[in-house]
Amino acid sequence: MLQHLISNTPVWVWALLVFLVSRGIAAMRPGETSLTKLAIVPALFTAWGAWSLGHRFGSSWEAWGEWVVGIGAGMGLGWMLLRRATLTVNISTGRLWRSADYSLLPLLLLTFVVKYGFEVALSVSPSLNLDVGFRAAYLLLSGGFTGVLIGKYLRYLRASRLAMPRSALEAAG
Repeated sequence: MLQHLISNTPVWVWALLVFLVSRGIAAMRPGETSLTKLAIVPALFTAWGAWSLGHRFGSSWEAWGEWVVGIGAGMGLGWMLLRRATLTVNISTGRLWRSADYSLLPLLLLTFVVKYGFEVALSVSPSLNLDVGFRAAYLLLSGGFTGVLIGKYLRYLRASRLAMPRSALEAAG
C-alpha cells in the first residue's frame, strides 16, 4: 500500500518536499535574508491551501470561513514562535538578519505530512468531503499551519518596518 501511495503521488509533491526540507535546514543557520525570500514558503502554502479548497470545496463560504479561522489562529501562534528571536535590519542593504530558527524544519515537515495525509485520505475516499468532523479538521489544520507561516513572516516584516526608514525599505524590496 505504501508503495502504491508513493508511486501515485505527483512528482511536484516530492519536489515541494525537497524544497521545504532545504528551506528548513537553511533556516537553522543564522544570517541575512530578504523579506522576499522569507515570503516564499507562506505564499506557497497559501496558494496550495487555496487551490485545495477550490478543488475540494468550490466556493463554499463555510469551507473558506473555516480555513480563514484556522489561518487567524495560526498567525497568532506563528507570531509568538518568534517572540524571542533576534531580528535586526542592515540599513545599508535592507536585508533582515535573523537568528537560527529551529522551529521551521519540524513545522514544515509536520505541515507537509498533515496536508499530504488529508489529501491522500480525500483521494482514497472522496466521501470524507461530506463528513463534518473530517472537513473541519482538514480546513482548520490546513489553515492553522498556513497561518503559523504567515504569522512568522509578519513578525519578520514588523521587525523590518520598525528598524528601517520607509524610503530605505521600499528600495530594498
